[in-house]
Amino acid sequence: MNNQNAGIVFAISVSEKKGTKKHNIHEAEFMENFGIQGDAHAGNWHRQVSLLSLSSVEKMRKGAKIPINPGDFAENLTIDGLDFTLLKVGVRIKIKEVSLEITQIGKECHSRCHIFETVGDCVMPREGIFGKVIKGGMVKVGDTVLIERVEK
Repeated sequence: MNNQNAGIVFAISVSEKKGTKKHNIHEAEFMENFGIQGDAHAGNWHRQVSLLSLSSVEKMRKGAKIPINPGDFAENLTIDGLDFTLLKVGVRIKIKEVSLEITQIGKECHSRCHIFETVGDCVMPREGIFGKVIKGGMVKVGDTVLIERVEK
């Protein structure tokens, strides 16, 4: 896609327990005010869903001595083609009927993940995007992601 306000869902990743590697799935149910059904990070808080751009994953692949894949940074959605610099706190993105509101940019890492220990860096603290589910529904790999305007 050439429109920087749009992208596609490249991967959906979940884990049943916190602190474990996420695995990729083809589709997921996003539940309003909760997150992704079956994901350990879902719940009543501001970081229900995490997003990372495919370009961030690819940047980490360069020079890495281990395979790096979508979900390895514990992100739920790996998005291709969307300009992540447009995603500010309060902006909403839409994937079919699902609506996510951006609540946080980046995060503090309390412990070093496997990627950091092996590669010496992790992109999620700098480039990860977090949000909460405003409206739920099903999302599949290949679905279009659109930036919505902030509701005032």
